[in-house]
Amino acid sequence: MHSRTLRNIAILLTLSLFAPQFVPAQATNTPKPKTPGEVEREAAGDSPDNPGPLATDLSPTLTTKDIQAAMRKVADWQIRTGESRFNQQWTFAPLYDGLLATSKTTGDPKYRDAVIRAAERFKWTLVQTRFPHADDQALGLAYLDLYKANPSPEKIADVRATLDRLVVRPDDPAKNLWWWCDALFMAPPVLARMTQITGDRKYIQYMDHEWDLTTKELYDPQERLYFRDATFLKKTEKNGQKLFWSRGNGWVLAGLAEVLQTMPANDPLRPKYTKLFRTMADRIVGLQSPDGLWRSGLLDAASYESPEVSGTGFFTYAMTWGINEGLLDRARYTPAVTKAWAGMVSHIYADGRLGYIQPIGAAPDAVKPSSSYNYGVGAFLLAGSELDRMATYKTKH
Repeated sequence: MHSRTLRNIAILLTLSLFAPQFVPAQATNTPKPKTPGEVEREAAGDSPDNPGPLATDLSPTLTTKDIQAAMRKVADWQIRTGESRFNQQWTFAPLYDGLLATSKTTGDPKYRDAVIRAAERFKWTLVQTRFPHADDQALGLAYLDLYKANPSPEKIADVRATLDRLVVRPDDPAKNLWWWCDALFMAPPVLARMTQITGDRKYIQYMDHEWDLTTKELYDPQERLYFRDATFLKKTEKNGQKLFWSRGNGWVLAGLAEVLQTMPANDPLRPKYTKLFRTMADRIVGLQSPDGLWRSGLLDAASYESPEVSGTGFFTYAMTWGINEGLLDRARYTPAVTKAWAGMVSHIYADGRLGYIQPIGAAPDAVKPSSSYNYGVGAFLLAGSELDRMATYKTKH
């Protein structure tokens, strides 16, 4: 072989000893970065295959002692297993509201303190990356309620600045601001509460304007229910009925209850929202399954074998609040919320996990018995707080 060729081979062999070694991507074991949606889902809850046994130390009886025992068991589990994941996403907003209600009901500050710790870690701010998305304003309700209990300017500064930006935003004729019905729980109560705190009606007037736009697009006056969004207007269930999502309508009914709580008796907007609240409640109560729980698809229960606790929780909260406020007939609705509470309590596990909560989604779907997500826990705690108030009323009367 030619000497120059031998020299070149020797050089190449020498260089190869010091060259970086190529490692196939799949061999590096570097995990693929998670999407924001994946992070959100993992923080919100899970559906393990083996959640352990169901609780045997709880009673569905509507006494203060038994209601608070169930609330504490579920809230304690949520804080114990989930506080390290508390964040500013919409999934946590109902949980924070529920934890605040639990402290108010039980007199135990530890649930409120967990929310305060989170708020201080977030510096009392909202997520701003998707403005004006309603989901990112939902956390504001907890901030405002904590402000009401102990006023301090920093608690509402960012919420107010965000809402001030929101109320001057012109409508987009191509797409409503609140184009999905869930949004009627996320943003309207925050706007209404800000008017209650500040006395400035620009917030609730803007809320009323945008609520009307959403209602015009998504509310079905014949069925007295809201479609999840415009893509559902022509969808049907297997039985041919229109497709209405339980949790979606739960968001709306609970949102109505939250908004009405801020309105004085002489507020000019109150009759309209009271009428809608009563009309929806009348329709929803008639769709309750025999076990007390609503299915994720409201008009085709036979197609959804598993019960669904998050929609049930929001319905129970709103209806019980309506009973307590004299807006719903006590004789008609009390049996419904009593059955609903018993049904939910029967799905609490020994460690405090609350099951049968549909994961993050946008339509009716099957639910695993172990499935537990923070917004459903929040709905359960809110329902418990109103049921406790109802039990207290019964004791006094």
